Amino acid sequence: MNHLPSKSPLRRGFTLIELLVVIAIIAVLISLLLPAVQQAREAARRTQCKNNLKQIGLALHNYLDTFTRFPPSYCVVPGVTTTVGGQWSFRARILPYLEQTNLQNLINWDLAYSAQLNVAITRVPTYLCPSEVNDVVRVFTSGPSSGQARDYPANYGVNFGTWKIWDPNNGTGGDGAFHPNSNFSTAVFSDGMSNTLCAAEVKAYTPYVRNTTIDPGTTPPATPNFATALTGDGCCIGSTTQHNTGQTEWADGLCQQSGITTTFTPNSNVTHDISGVIYDIDLVSWREGTHATRVTYAALTARSSHEGMVQTLLMDGSARSVSESIDLGIWRALGTRSGGEVLGDF
Repeated sequence: MNHLPSKSPLRRGFTLIELLVVIAIIAVLISLLLPAVQQAREAARRTQCKNNLKQIGLALHNYLDTFTRFPPSYCVVPGVTTTVGGQWSFRARILPYLEQTNLQNLINWDLAYSAQLNVAITRVPTYLCPSEVNDVVRVFTSGPSSGQARDYPANYGVNFGTWKIWDPNNGTGGDGAFHPNSNFSTAVFSDGMSNTLCAAEVKAYTPYVRNTTIDPGTTPPATPNFATALTGDGCCIGSTTQHNTGQTEWADGLCQQSGITTTFTPNSNVTHDISGVIYDIDLVSWREGTHATRVTYAALTARSSHEGMVQTLLMDGSARSVSESIDLGIWRALGTRSGGEVLGDF
């Protein structure tokens, strides 16, 4: 009996339309998942950033336990108007309490940080926000060392207060938690340690104006576009060595490298026009410790890479997220150590 060969079953693949539909569905799912993943990552970075501030707060309190005083922003030598020696930042002074004793042991406190590049270029993880996009070493941009490492930035600056930083005529500082030569015990914080700002986030490589030709006066500016009227041949923006160099030197105690003021609310855009280019700047009327008579005033805005807010540290060691829409009066009240203000929720 003859048997006819059986036909094999027909194998049917995807049609082009079906394939396109599947690809489209996958694309939609990815587009839905990516924002959630990014939000989760940013939440983790915010948590790590806040933890960095808590570690700094704990280190400051350990320093307090050891020396009965909080550290100064840096040490000004009376009668000396050059930044040689002594200008090591508060960050350098609390290194042992951040498990960085070996790094601090490298420091010769009698020499300027700029003469000890092996220390200055070291990246200290606790001083850097994980959302900082400029987590890179700063290099020399001119001279025989051009291209070589010279400093490493930091993202947390201490609170210098509202506006005034230092008066060399009488050796007084501002109304904040730190200033040159300060040696504050807990007793001076009559506003309460939980109501006084200790530190806040800053952005690395912030443009800044320094050594203005006009004395800005004792009253804090009312608007963030004040800087243009104060600048002249002392303006540092635009030069090859000073452009975008604020908050790039963790070892430097000068205020534009180690601090904030509450002159403006967090993330304020402090506009300044240089040859038609608009910059968001910090301003230091004159670098503290470098002039025999000129008083130092500064607008050093707290800035964060976290959208809509800035992470802060209070003097009691607690860390809080503060909205960039906080009332200016409340923000300035947080910045004073003994202003007598009554604060509610913020």
